Amino acid sequence: QVQLVESGGGSVQAGGSLRLSCAASGYTYSRYCMGWFRQAPGKEREGVAVITRDGDTNYAGSVKGRFTISKDNAKNTLYLQMNSLKPEDTAMYYCAADPPVCIASVRNYKHEGQGTQVTVSS
Repeated sequence: QVQLVESGGGSVQAGGSLRLSCAASGYTYSRYCMGWFRQAPGKEREGVAVITRDGDTNYAGSVKGRFTISKDNAKNTLYLQMNSLKPEDTAMYYCAADPPVCIASVRNYKHEGQGTQVTVSS
C-alpha cells in the first residue's frame, strides 16, 4: 500500500521560506514521476512542480524561480523548497506520485498525500 506523508508546512511572513518534505512507504520514488500540487479554499487544484524519474524538473509559471523540487532516492523523500513566499502561495500543499503525464500543470495523480498547510501573511 502506497503512503505519502507530507511535513514542513507552517505560517510565514511574505518573503520568507519553507521546505516541505514528503516521505513515501510502499513506493519507490526513483521509478516514477513525482510532484506537488496545491489547493486554496474555494479554488481549483493548481499543479506546482514535478520531477521525473531522471531528475528533470518542471514548474508552474507562478512559482518558477522561487520554488525548487528535488528528491533523495536513497531516503525515498521528495522536497519542495519554497523561497520568496507570497500571500497568494497560501494553500494546502500535496505530495503526489505517478500522474498521467509528467508536467507541472497536471492536477491528478494516481497517489496523493493528505497535505500540509502553508500560510503566508503580508
